[in-house]
Amino acid sequence: MNTLPKIPDEEKWASLSFMEQMANIGSEVGRTAKWVAKEKPSMAEGAFIRALDLIDLTIKVGRKGQSNRYDMLRELCTCRGVFCDAYLKKETKELNGLDKYFGHFARAVRR
Repeated sequence: MNTLPKIPDEEKWASLSFMEQMANIGSEVGRTAKWVAKEKPSMAEGAFIRALDLIDLTIKVGRKGQSNRYDMLRELCTCRGVFCDAYLKKETKELNGLDKYFGHFARAVRR
């Protein structure tokens, strides 16, 4: 049985920067892309659900106090829609593109 990692609580998640949140989301998006490509549906589904949980948590906690918070949330909502569509259609090229997009956040956080 595949057990999903625990979703962080809102306070802990909200304490992360938007870049850190996006990098963490990207990890799950990358896992989703990998498992879809390897035709491992149960593993892909677990990573997909985890990514959606993290996206939804990011949307929920918002970015209070940041002047561009609406732009960031709009971007994240757009990514969520594209991600869902690509996963449901098993479009590996689109999923790999999203993995690359989120990878930029991971690289920025490491700097």
